[in-house]
Amino acid sequence: MIRLTALLAVASAMLSAQPYDLLIKGGHVIDPKNNINAVMDVAIAQGKIARVAAAIPAAEAKKLVQAGGLYVTPGLIDIHVHVYPRPGMPGLDRDSNVQADAFSFRSGVTTVVDAGTSGVKTFPAFRKQVIEKAQTRVLALLNIVAAGMGTGQEDDPKQLDAEAAAAMAKANRDVIVGFKSAHYAGPGWESVEKAVAAGKAVDMPVMIDFGYLNQVRNLSTLLLDKLRAGDIYTHCYSGHREELLEGGKVNPAMIAARKRGVFFDVGHGAGSFYWYVAEPAMKQGFMPDSISTDLHTGSMNAGMKDMANTMSKILNLGSPLHEVVAMSTWNPARQIKRPELGHLSVGAEADLAVLRVDKGSYGFIDSAGASYAGAQNIVCELTLRKGRVAWDRNGRAAADWKKFPYQKKAWRK
Repeated sequence: MIRLTALLAVASAMLSAQPYDLLIKGGHVIDPKNNINAVMDVAIAQGKIARVAAAIPAAEAKKLVQAGGLYVTPGLIDIHVHVYPRPGMPGLDRDSNVQADAFSFRSGVTTVVDAGTSGVKTFPAFRKQVIEKAQTRVLALLNIVAAGMGTGQEDDPKQLDAEAAAAMAKANRDVIVGFKSAHYAGPGWESVEKAVAAGKAVDMPVMIDFGYLNQVRNLSTLLLDKLRAGDIYTHCYSGHREELLEGGKVNPAMIAARKRGVFFDVGHGAGSFYWYVAEPAMKQGFMPDSISTDLHTGSMNAGMKDMANTMSKILNLGSPLHEVVAMSTWNPARQIKRPELGHLSVGAEADLAVLRVDKGSYGFIDSAGASYAGAQNIVCELTLRKGRVAWDRNGRAAADWKKFPYQKKAWRK
């Protein structure tokens, strides 16, 4: 009895000496919010960041992940995706939305923001069917069009109800982070103005996919008169709305808008990122504030690929890696006013990405199908969501099969 008591005491002491559930050791940590850009260890306990420091003893953790030669970042935040599959919905010719969990973790993404797929009429179903079931954190920009995106009703003034949109956002503040105006081809500024009115009512940002220019609508008026500081202009390298003027110069309205606090988002998509716009713009110092994919079936199978591929393009166009990480973590977290996300502060939910940056010769494709030669390629090795492994490309967090505690069962009827 005495021996058993002693063994139990030793076991208890060993457990108490392991306060961490998981330790990511030896990785180069990039945490823009906390100005960390150095080799450090990251300890996780009970789904939270417990400690970020150099040389945390491996014996203090129940599980160890060696991350030497890799980069450890906050979980990536993709603020422009379409993850509300709607097959058979009336008014849809086709549905190009995808399942969030099928595409997020493998690219290091732990949080996505659906950019306007749903409006006030369809958001309740989106919340129930997708948001509440996904392992990925799914947030939403509510379309100012009540029926949502792609329903053929985006130019109908009757669909533009700022009060109803604001009320829906207020009732769902836990997951709605702003509003979206997109693809509008009506006569004036109705869609933009209604979206901004909703944003003002509940103190949330608006993301603008500007749609089409005409004699009334132009980029300068949009950026300097219609949008507020904190609003987001997506597809900033599309070239469709005179983002780049003749002679390859960045539109002065974009530079002036940035000074007054408008954010510029990549929103790659299937038709909104072109080398002939992005390269000269970035050479002139016009970098994006945030990197996003505009994920849907048309973009993922074309030039965009995924979040890591999109980040690689910005990296190869000249942004340093720590800035690319900021554009994919802390910057978008601030844009959607979610300061609890996008960093590795102690106590924060343990959403992390472990990235590999390969050096060599790589080809990247824009929305037109044109290639660009790059020397660096970002690959996601490991993704953690709430401290649990959600994606492990090379088994870095897994036990060797010879030591794995298999539960062997006979399958008989």
